[in-house]
Amino acid sequence: MKGQASASWRGSAVKFRIPTAENLVPIRLDIEVDGHRFKDAFTWNPSDPDSEIVVFAKRTVKDLKLPPVFITHIASSIQSQLAEFRSFEGQEMYAGEKIVPIKLDLRVKHTLIRDQFLWDMNNFESDPEEFAKTFCKDLGIEDPEVAPAIAFAIREQLYEIAIQSVASARESRISKKGRRGVDHTPASKAGSTAVDLVKLFGHRSSVVRKRKEWDIYEPIVDVLSNEEVDALEAREERNAR
Repeated sequence: MKGQASASWRGSAVKFRIPTAENLVPIRLDIEVDGHRFKDAFTWNPSDPDSEIVVFAKRTVKDLKLPPVFITHIASSIQSQLAEFRSFEGQEMYAGEKIVPIKLDLRVKHTLIRDQFLWDMNNFESDPEEFAKTFCKDLGIEDPEVAPAIAFAIREQLYEIAIQSVASARESRISKKGRRGVDHTPASKAGSTAVDLVKLFGHRSSVVRKRKEWDIYEPIVDVLSNEEVDALEAREERNAR
């Protein structure tokens, strides 16, 4: 199954979608109204009816006891991010060799995670959530909020690379129409970095590197003290302003 998906991607142009088993849109909210701030990150199924957005916004505001004005802001932000995703649907993605580096650099409460590994953009059966669960199990991370945060970070990066692949496909079509001196190049630094990494390591059949095989990148997991967390949050607050 995975081999068939991979072959179809390499062999011909494909329509835009995030290269995972579930084509979910990463949604990030950061809303501040009247001194109240709400931040969240989650995935949304673009096939769900839009009426679910307002239902979700109302439930979130009720559960978190936020001012009612947040309903409109939450719903509007989700709708605009879904609209951006849908603007790419139906467009062609560049069908080429795509082994890309994924970087993790995130903090979930007291847990700080840094890692880098390769991901096969040709595999439409990949599962960021399953990978994140295995990652946490392998490294003994017990906080249940860490795995969803890792999966979300992966999905965000895959989404960005997929958008860049649409731009690459557009450039390729322009080049084929006879524009002199225009060669196809990946739209991102990540693309060129991926080629270098493939030359260095060679191709692997798995979606992501097996940790024992990829010794060049060692995952770093730190547990921060309360003082360190307070200092980081204060710095993030200053940067946000």
